[in-house]
Amino acid sequence: MIYLAAEHFVRAPEWLWYILFYFFFAGIAGGSYVIGTLLRLSGDARDEAAARVAFLIAGPATLLCPLLLTADLGVSWIRFWHMLVNVTPGDTSLNFKYWSPMSVGVWALLVFGFFAFISFVDAWISQRRGAPFVPLLLNRAFNVVGAVLGLFIASYTGVLLSVSNQPVWSDTWALGGLFLASGLSGAAALVAWLIRNRPEASFSLGRVHQADGYFSALELALVIAFFITIGAAGTLAREVPWLPLWAIAIVGLAASLVEARGHMRAMTSGSSGSVAGIRVDTLVVSVLVLLGVLALRAAVIFSAQ
Repeated sequence: MIYLAAEHFVRAPEWLWYILFYFFFAGIAGGSYVIGTLLRLSGDARDEAAARVAFLIAGPATLLCPLLLTADLGVSWIRFWHMLVNVTPGDTSLNFKYWSPMSVGVWALLVFGFFAFISFVDAWISQRRGAPFVPLLLNRAFNVVGAVLGLFIASYTGVLLSVSNQPVWSDTWALGGLFLASGLSGAAALVAWLIRNRPEASFSLGRVHQADGYFSALELALVIAFFITIGAAGTLAREVPWLPLWAIAIVGLAASLVEARGHMRAMTSGSSGSVAGIRVDTLVVSVLVLLGVLALRAAVIFSAQ
């Protein structure tokens, strides 16, 4: 049996730290919107407060994405605008190229930004009023469409890497799913962090931790698939210098799984546990998970450069 290593023939993109945080906030933005939608679709009015927090996260996180992307590319806002609109005299039109992953991603971010902005404004007004601003039935239909786009945004950055010809990135099929699961996990951790001191959202805390556990379990499976596939392609050695970052990512995964198991046991036994204890655990677990999400992206992105 002859083993053929993967061939790579393009220059490294030489991305800066801006792109790392672009990938991070894209996952948080899409993941938060999806979590907010799931909480709202649960049908339990007690989940509404936590859903609003999730939408309040998605708005600013989405806004940061084009800022960071533009900074990393080193282009002006005029050139960024040209990615959206063809300004050639006599041929002015929308500059959408369905065959270009970059063009598809920019347009998806723009459309998702509309949904994230509207949901952010609605959540902010509803929170101040203490009552829904837009009828929930209409909101749910709007949120479902936004959540589909959110899933795309959260996974798109991983897919974008996979379709390149860079070592590591193009050697695995797992990056799209891995970044999606990681983004959902990070978003759940951030939502849990922000609702831990909100009495009106306390009902949702355990449910959010449980969801984070499911996302982390999927993420762990995809981490294993990632290492198996790049090992088969002969590029596993590129990840060796980044093992400390992978260790941080695994610690975050473990913390999420342990916390989710604890909440599942508490709900099964009918015991709410110590409120103060849950708050401390939530803070620590959320920080570990978010650091893990950031570390995972750094290890994947910079190992190919």
